[in-house]
Amino acid sequence: MHSRSSSLHLLSLAGWLVCCFTAAGIGAIASAQAPAFYSQLAKPGWAPPAWLFGPVWTLLYLLMAVAAWLVWRAYGTPTRRPALTAFVLQLALNALWSWVFFAWHQGGWALANIALLWLLIVVTIVLFWRARPLAAALLLPYLLWVSFASALTLAVWRMNPQLLGGG
Repeated sequence: MHSRSSSLHLLSLAGWLVCCFTAAGIGAIASAQAPAFYSQLAKPGWAPPAWLFGPVWTLLYLLMAVAAWLVWRAYGTPTRRPALTAFVLQLALNALWSWVFFAWHQGGWALANIALLWLLIVVTIVLFWRARPLAAALLLPYLLWVSFASALTLAVWRMNPQLLGGG
């Protein structure tokens, strides 16, 4: 019986990894031309180089999947369902941001999207904390990165009104 339980736990972890990396893939489709577009943009001096985004996001998606998996395993916790619902909603907004910014070149909408994403991440962290504090802690680097990305989105949008729809 223990082997079956372990297999189910691994299968559910794989499911959350697929979920998170599918969202990453949807965003990556929109970002196919991102390096060329990003290189055209005026950026603040504190903007990271384009090559850094891939490794950072890979690590963050991995942490997000493990966090969701930990909450998924918190059977009987009253906040489990709302926590995972908030998680999936923020994941959808996460994928949408790349489309709004890189594919559709809408800086203002990208800023609105990332602000809502940030709020949903905070809600998710609070709900994850109630279900599994470690899961909430695993999302803190994600919140920090999205906080930084929010400031970068605002700065880049303001510096590039001609390419990002006003400023």
